[in-house]
Amino acid sequence: MAINEQLEQEIVQTAIDNLETTTGFKAHWKPGEIKELDGELDIQIHGHPMHFLLEIKRELRNHTLPKIFDQAVQYKNLMVVANRITPDVKVELRQKHIAYLEGNGNIFIDKKPTFIWINDNKPLNLRQEKTNRAFTKAGLQVVFLFLTEPTFINEPYRTIAEATGTALGNINNVIKGLLAQDFLLKKNGKELMINNKKALLDKWITYYDEKLKPTLHMGNFRFLENKEWRDLNLNPEETVWGGEPAGDILTNFLRPETFTLYTTLPRNEMMKEFRLIPDQQGEVRVYRKFWKHPVDHTTKTTHPFLVYADLMNMNNKRCRETAQLVYERYIQPEL
Repeated sequence: MAINEQLEQEIVQTAIDNLETTTGFKAHWKPGEIKELDGELDIQIHGHPMHFLLEIKRELRNHTLPKIFDQAVQYKNLMVVANRITPDVKVELRQKHIAYLEGNGNIFIDKKPTFIWINDNKPLNLRQEKTNRAFTKAGLQVVFLFLTEPTFINEPYRTIAEATGTALGNINNVIKGLLAQDFLLKKNGKELMINNKKALLDKWITYYDEKLKPTLHMGNFRFLENKEWRDLNLNPEETVWGGEPAGDILTNFLRPETFTLYTTLPRNEMMKEFRLIPDQQGEVRVYRKFWKHPVDHTTKTTHPFLVYADLMNMNNKRCRETAQLVYERYIQPEL
């Protein structure tokens, strides 16, 4: 997710100030000349100078890791700076010897002969971003429609509301929010088009996992009897696979361990139909289907964009590798 220069400077300077308080290390940041990166950082560690090229993020999450890994191959002295990095992401960065600096002063450097790892500082209380109506629960449903069916962007508001099951009044707010962040542009002075679809998808993935997906959760279950998940007789107008099963169907690369379903069926009817028993630790995760517009469900899976989102938000290397295959085969051609 792209951030502006002022926010970049604020993130880096906060991290530098807290690093100096924690360690006494002196550091200086400046904008860099490499277009794909966000700047350069020089650190003095007990008189020993170190130089890094920076990738700056507000928060670093699972779905942003593939880009970071690619950058680390290209730029050997890469450092990621973020206000907050989730614990599982920090583990993966350390495993790949990628340097990082958090806003609270936590730091990791593994660059022979120097090894530094500080992880004791409390996380920052992040300043809340001004609410953008495009990334509320209802807004995310509308954005999903625009991502998967871009022609809807120029349909009447009532048509968009009916296709997403959201209130008519939301549509104007969502479009205004997308225009404000340059995710929509006006061509010919009137007609709208998506701008930077990949960045919009990345932002949607983050907010979908935080704001929309938890509200869709109908519960965790287990199968009443041992059975092959592929033998479930799904009516794709009502129920489709998401997550790991969908990833396996689309790529034949992943052996699912958890089984995600999206359905319109009521809970009791769904349990009876698929022979499921409620189990908080169960391997079957069921979510309410949130899209109403027609989608090609010949594979009995959700749209590849949603499959990609589910897999990228899982803390699992194999899932992210599968997500990358889904991206290359089904998503990249549409961007």
